[in-house]
Parts: sequence; C-alpha cells; structure tokens
Amino acid sequence: MIVDERIVAYINSMNHNDRDIVATIEKEAIANYVPIIRKETKELLKVLICMKKPMRVLEVGAAVGFSSIFMSEYLPEGATITTIENYEPRIVEAKKNFKRAGKEKQITLLEGDANDILKTLEPSYDMIFMDAAKGQYIHFFPEIMRLLAKDGLLISDNVLQDGDVVQSRYGVTRRNRTIHSRMREYLYTLKNIEGLETAILPVGDGVTISTRVEGKTTVQEKAVEEEHMEKED
Repeated sequence: MIVDERIVAYINSMNHNDRDIVATIEKEAIANYVPIIRKETKELLKVLICMKKPMRVLEVGAAVGFSSIFMSEYLPEGATITTIENYEPRIVEAKKNFKRAGKEKQITLLEGDANDILKTLEPSYDMIFMDAAKGQYIHFFPEIMRLLAKDGLLISDNVLQDGDVVQSRYGVTRRNRTIHSRMREYLYTLKNIEGLETAILPVGDGVTISTRVEGKTTVQEKAVEEEHMEKED
C-alpha cells in the first residue's frame, strides 16, 4: 500500500456504483485472484477518458477483460478498444466477459505476445493503457511511441510496485530484481525522453500519465519507423 489505507477507503467510499455486469465481473476477478485495476485507478481512468474523449484506445494486457469493459463505458459513441492478451485461460474468460457485457463489437481482443502484436498495428491511438507484465514495459516502449497519436495519452499502471521501486536493488527479493531494475529504467525513460511529458502519481499501485509533446519525435520512435521502412522495402 503506497497511500494510507484509511484514506484510500474513504476516497473509494464516495465512488458511484458501476453498471451491474461491470461490478459482477470485477467481483469475480477479485474472488479468483486475477490482478485487475484498483478502484482508485478506475476513477482516474474514468476522468482521463471523459477529458480526452479518445476514439481509438489500445490496451496492453487484457487479463479477463475487466479494465477494457470499464473504460468502454465512458468512451464517446463510435470509439473502439483494441486489447492484447497472451495467457490462454484469461483469453477465454475475456471473450466470455465481452459477450456478457455486450461489448463484442466495441472491443477487439488480439491473442498473443504483445512484443509481436504491437509491431503489426498501425498508428495512431489516442490513448494507450499499459497493464501487462511490468518487466516488459521498457521493451514495449519503442512500439508504443510509434503507435501513440501526436497528442495522445499513455497511461501505465503498477509502476511503483507497492513501493518496492524506491528500494535499492538489494532491498527487493532476488526474483524481483529484474522487474525492479526494468521498471526504474522505464520510469526514468518516461521522465527524461524528448517528446513526452510525464507525471508519476501514487494512485493505486502507482500510475504514470504521459502526453506527447506535439511536433517532437523521439530517438526511439525514429529508430522504430526506420525499422518498419526497411521491412517494407
């Protein structure tokens, strides 16, 4: 817990109820220990979507489809979500949940490794939500920048890892050290790369909100574009 539990409980107590099916899917995911976005993160996403009004949304990490279903509730008419998932049992559940929620036409699920799928997608997305394997964020980043619209929003979840990210490398368990170092690298990149402005917020398990600075192209984005041009030739 990054923020005092009493404060989080108080804030969450004021949230409005979700549509019945959305609330049901959330409860089922929690009961089955499926990692989904926390309630305070949901509220932040809701506000950002209502402000940005994105027409094309990309989600990396569908799990059982809860977050994409939740986001779809606040999108403008005609807007779509493309979401990626690699774990077969969750793919099955996500498809069921999209059908239960009546979102099959609005949400497209792409099955497979995001490292491969991202390379096949065409720009641009008004909003990208990163909620997949945390150690992979830094590897996804060049393709994410290629796909993000010039004034788009990039939102990344679970970036503070219950506070572990502030520990030294030797302050976390050995099995978490690779994820720890990659997340620190990802956060440093978001805060220092040309072409993005990023805020790191202690909301939920830590959220970053990044926006493209219009007219600037990052070095990583140029490299990815050149790679795609070479493949086309």
